[in-house]
Amino acid sequence: MAGVAAFGLRLGTLRTSLRLLVALIAGAVSVLALPPVHWVPLLAVTLPSLLWLLDGVRSKVGAFCLGWAFGTGFFAAGLYWVSNALLVDAAQFGWLVPFAITGLGVGLGLFHGLLLLLVHLSGTRGLGRVVTFAALWTLLEIVRGYAFTGFPWNLAASIWAEWPTMLQSLAWIGSYGLSLITVLAFSLPALISWQGRRGVATSVAGLLVLLLLGIIGSQRLPEQAAPIVDGVTLRLVQPNIPQSEKWRNDLRQANLRDHLALSLAEGDKPVTHVIWSETALPYALDGKDDAELRTALADALRDDDSASPRADGRKGPILITGTVRKTPAGVEPFQVWNSMVALDDTGTVVAQFDKAHLVPFGEYMPLRSILPLKKITAGLVDFTPGPGPATEAMPGTPPVSPLICYEAIFPGAVTAGSDSATRPGWLLNLTNDGWYGLSAGPYQHYASTRMRAVEEGLPLVRVANTGISAIVDPWGREVARLDLEAKGFVDGPLPQALPATLFAHWGNALPLLLAVITLMAGVFGGRRRVT
Repeated sequence: MAGVAAFGLRLGTLRTSLRLLVALIAGAVSVLALPPVHWVPLLAVTLPSLLWLLDGVRSKVGAFCLGWAFGTGFFAAGLYWVSNALLVDAAQFGWLVPFAITGLGVGLGLFHGLLLLLVHLSGTRGLGRVVTFAALWTLLEIVRGYAFTGFPWNLAASIWAEWPTMLQSLAWIGSYGLSLITVLAFSLPALISWQGRRGVATSVAGLLVLLLLGIIGSQRLPEQAAPIVDGVTLRLVQPNIPQSEKWRNDLRQANLRDHLALSLAEGDKPVTHVIWSETALPYALDGKDDAELRTALADALRDDDSASPRADGRKGPILITGTVRKTPAGVEPFQVWNSMVALDDTGTVVAQFDKAHLVPFGEYMPLRSILPLKKITAGLVDFTPGPGPATEAMPGTPPVSPLICYEAIFPGAVTAGSDSATRPGWLLNLTNDGWYGLSAGPYQHYASTRMRAVEEGLPLVRVANTGISAIVDPWGREVARLDLEAKGFVDGPLPQALPATLFAHWGNALPLLLAVITLMAGVFGGRRRVT
């Protein structure tokens, strides 16, 4: 205990340059608590260290810069993999790599700069400062999820992605609520330097809260496997095509053959739905001149004459695929969409969804009139956004909420509603993480997507070009999985949905209210003790 207290006091006396360097390193090291490493206890060192460093700050500018340094380290280390997308066409975009890593770190680090500035301005001390810090961290995570189209990546709650018992609280308080409890519990050891033995006791109490949360979660988790939707067998196809080869003209037919070969491979039982990843179809659909392509796909997947007839009367599975849609030739204005379409055994489109939440710089260029840059995906035209979350009828399954790429990372924004008319029976995430190679990015993406299942009480089916593809039940447990950079397929059932969770009804309003109440308690209690 004495050693911890001395360490905390020492951090508070560092000169400015060294203080900022330690904060930068602490932010970068904190990333090791996130997927795929999950060294969760590290936060019990890095978060208190940040608060101890703040003890030595006497100015508003100093507090802001300290938080900014921590945030820069956190986001630069946590999002380094984004630069891999620029290396797919290194000749054109490779020079942007250092600017992308630095820019993401510095830009998103502003949120942590604002965090420590507000903590400094609160004038709180002791437990009140820790509580205020955790509440403001959570409120700024919420802001980050909405500001400038939103980017709620690597929320503090995602450290628990491999702990189903801890994830069960998402059904009540969502990811932001779990972030609040997580940051609070792991920041409490800062009190050891300020309050000695009483700080130790409070820190232990925080860990006991996490333990209690896990125990409550274990009681929510059933021992048996999730009930399944009768008559549904899904095939998740993961061709593992490198992004540099995905759209090459000389490889399009070979890539399509790979998809078909995996789709037609023999399995244990007849497949009712074959699912391909985001933009898996290497040809654009236009709804007018693509009938031949759609019919060819249906014919390729059609059962042979010797096969036993299907219960639904169809002669082949439903094909659900990601594709680029475009307006027919001659139709103005010319538009393209990043879409999901479902084709029946005749090649007829039976369901369709257009991605609404587009990726800046990838699918459209923000500030196009100012920035002399091209988007990194092919084509000069920006993608057109769809209308937003939707519940789509899907033949042979309950209604589905499609989510393309990173649309699945937004808490409270993955379904059209929670009432009986709008609530889907499952979430379907089609993505192409091939842009990011063998890196932390796909693991972080999958972890965030998996959390949506528990929040909404809905099963999740995720299909990725290069992985991770999985079927997840509404408690967040994996039913089937294909690992990153594995080529193959996996068949599995569709778990049944649970009744709408508390979070499904209230969304982010509940964690927002919880964070505001916590902030008021921290500021009022912390300032009262000082005065």
